[in-house]
Amino acid sequence: MSDLPEVKPPVVTPVRVVIGLCLLAPFVAMLWVGSYTKTDPAFIGIPFFYWYQLLWVPLSTLLTVVAYQLWRRDQRARTSAKEGADA
Repeated sequence: MSDLPEVKPPVVTPVRVVIGLCLLAPFVAMLWVGSYTKTDPAFIGIPFFYWYQLLWVPLSTLLTVVAYQLWRRDQRARTSAKEGADA
């Protein structure tokens, strides 16, 4: 028989789905150009096309931070659960 360790399939949890959505949202928002190719409503004289894209810079940062914090919490929970099962 083989001495290779047993490989378990990846686990899809609700937290991991939220992480994926946090990371996917900025891409979808920026790649769907037809949703923001207009000039109105203008914000302090800046056409919608520009301020919409600029708004996504801090939003993307925030969503990435949220995804990272959720990932760290998920990894800590998996590690502690694994250590508890090993004991």
